[in-house]
Amino acid sequence: MNLSYDPPQQFRHAVDQLHEIVALEVGSDDFGPGDYLAGLKVLLQSMDYDPLFSEQGRHIAWGRVIETLRGRAHAIKSMNENPGFDARDVVSPVVIVGVPRTGTTALHRLMAVDRRFQGLQTWLLDSPMPRPPIESWGDYPEFLKSAELLDAHYAASPDARAAHHRAAEEVHECCFLLAQSFRCNILSCSQSAATYDAWWQSQSEWPGYQYYKQCVQLIGSNEPDTRWLLKNPGHIENLDLLFAVFPDAKVIQTHRDPAKAVPSLVALLMQMHALMEEGRVDQRGENMLAREVAKWSNAVHKCDKMREGHPDQVLDVVHGDFHREPMKVLEQIYAFIDMEISDEVRPLLQQRIDEKPELQHGKHSYTISDYGMTEEEAREPFGDYIERFDLVKS
Repeated sequence: MNLSYDPPQQFRHAVDQLHEIVALEVGSDDFGPGDYLAGLKVLLQSMDYDPLFSEQGRHIAWGRVIETLRGRAHAIKSMNENPGFDARDVVSPVVIVGVPRTGTTALHRLMAVDRRFQGLQTWLLDSPMPRPPIESWGDYPEFLKSAELLDAHYAASPDARAAHHRAAEEVHECCFLLAQSFRCNILSCSQSAATYDAWWQSQSEWPGYQYYKQCVQLIGSNEPDTRWLLKNPGHIENLDLLFAVFPDAKVIQTHRDPAKAVPSLVALLMQMHALMEEGRVDQRGENMLAREVAKWSNAVHKCDKMREGHPDQVLDVVHGDFHREPMKVLEQIYAFIDMEISDEVRPLLQQRIDEKPELQHGKHSYTISDYGMTEEEAREPFGDYIERFDLVKS
């Protein structure tokens, strides 16, 4: 079906239109519990008020809202078609968390080499359903659609591959499921979104975590005995909610000098600015760095407090240690999660370590001075966190 994704003149008045588009595409008008609607409406209001969209940016932003709501509708439809998908609980998942750009992605994809884990592949985040056999993925229009969207994204922004490469068949972040409840940090990252950001930061993400758990159960329902390997930086701000849905989770928290990690995140996010908005480049970058430093320093402090109640469920991994001795760090992780690196898996892990696939798409270059802040100013809100893990030297 050839559906028009031309954006409306006013996003905030297009709620019904949005639902009609998605319902026609998915073949279902069931979007599940209505707790997502408040966030969706605020996001659409923000899209009218906050960004200076280019015409291309309006199309991209509208398309992304459609994709997010489509993912939710697809998940609810699939849940209805698969009664009993949630009959088995998620047992002792391994969850990688940490301030963004601290090595969470590299560690996640490295551990995903071990087929004793199952993960959230990008295409299943876009269209949640019970994971079919891998050899059949190419037969699914949902898989082909995800691959097509990623190809279009990298054609429009080639530098994005070097900063954060994604592929339809590779594991990716939980936040794309959390976003489908429309109360999630990632929804305020692509364009100026102060209105939505202010609303989101005053909300509990509990409805999103309940939905997220259901989606994990749905996607893994064909392999209920296979251990989960999950990853999402933002879980450090909601460790209480993560343990509420997965009480026996084993959490690996990565650490890196915030004066390196947070500007790297801003450089990644700023790649979208030229695609989405007109002008205000310097202001946008400076505002974003100030926002991200405040957000992630608060998240670290909140995580520290939550960890006190779960002393045996969190393992620390320092970025520098992982890069210097990745296999040694993996040994520590496997001991922590009560597994062994098998003779079959060890050479596969070593091969990925040697190939360094994260560097195959070029170097991600950035400097904090581009965003109107010094390294000392970026570190100050993190307090003694940096000293505790010796992050400046690591």
